[in-house]
Amino acid sequence: MAFGKAPRDAFGTAVGSLVERATLGSLQTEEWGQFLHICDLINATEEGPKDAVKALKKKLSKNCNHKEIRLTLSLLEMCMENCGPRFQSLVVKKDFCKDKLVKLLNPRYNLPIDMQEKILTFIMVWARGFQGMVDVSEVKEVYLELLKKGVEFPSSDTSSVGSKISPRPCAKSSPSPASPAKRSLLPLPTGPTLLLTPEQIGKLYSELDMAKINVRVMSSILKENVPGSENPDDMNLLQKLYKTCRMMQERIMELLVTVENEDVIVELIQVNEDLNNVLLGHERFSRNRVRFLENQRIQREREEMAYLHTLKIKPGLIHQFTHSWIQQLLQKPISPYLQLKHKAIV
Repeated sequence: MAFGKAPRDAFGTAVGSLVERATLGSLQTEEWGQFLHICDLINATEEGPKDAVKALKKKLSKNCNHKEIRLTLSLLEMCMENCGPRFQSLVVKKDFCKDKLVKLLNPRYNLPIDMQEKILTFIMVWARGFQGMVDVSEVKEVYLELLKKGVEFPSSDTSSVGSKISPRPCAKSSPSPASPAKRSLLPLPTGPTLLLTPEQIGKLYSELDMAKINVRVMSSILKENVPGSENPDDMNLLQKLYKTCRMMQERIMELLVTVENEDVIVELIQVNEDLNNVLLGHERFSRNRVRFLENQRIQREREEMAYLHTLKIKPGLIHQFTHSWIQQLLQKPISPYLQLKHKAIV
């Protein structure tokens, strides 16, 4: 006997059902009007984005039917162009763009070259970001992973995903199968790619050398300082380096999706890895520092409470004493954390 609620079928929702019907292998070509209707439904309902992504995942999972995959990719492209951040944010997560899309590049699926290029173009274009509150950090990681593996992405001349988005035609005109109708709520960005000149490469490498120096100095500070007993000057410098390294990493991520020089890309990836490592080290150091201060605060509070108990003050009456009376009783300053705490209470 089964217990618990069975998971809802991905094609059992209103959006999911439409996704399934619009991507059937028996269809001769894309039904653009149906695709637009699905976009409308995704935007109009609270669960629309989640239901649509769930249905798209199911359609792409372990599917060897090239016709259905092609239709699904076309539908996905239109949804990314016509649906808002709620939908886009789900698609650029690893559990979709990597676990579903990139997995289709496995030789066992034997996808045609144009479909493989379409998937790679999706990843490349999405990694550039969107106009709106969409976190693309995960799809950027997927893009970088593919670059490291030596995957060749389509050139900007052959990739047209999101590059031409026109307003949706009025209801009276029906879209032609050969010319899909598209409208733009949050269009995908299409920054031009760059082939750097030797002079530009030299300048960029000088900036990367400075980033490497910052990484080494930052790593040294993190190793030499112990949370709770830090050198104040080191901490001031550490914060400046942290901001500088963050800014440099953002710049590198922008360059990685625009620069075409392969040797430059390799160098950018290496520096980005170094920056990632030192920034993660800074985050660990900060967490340990906060943990140390919190433990220190808790220990001080325990000592103060223990001292009050030695004076035989009943626990039920302790809270009745004001902060100033307790401080006068103890005849010693209390921690700034307790001062803030009592100010909040009083």
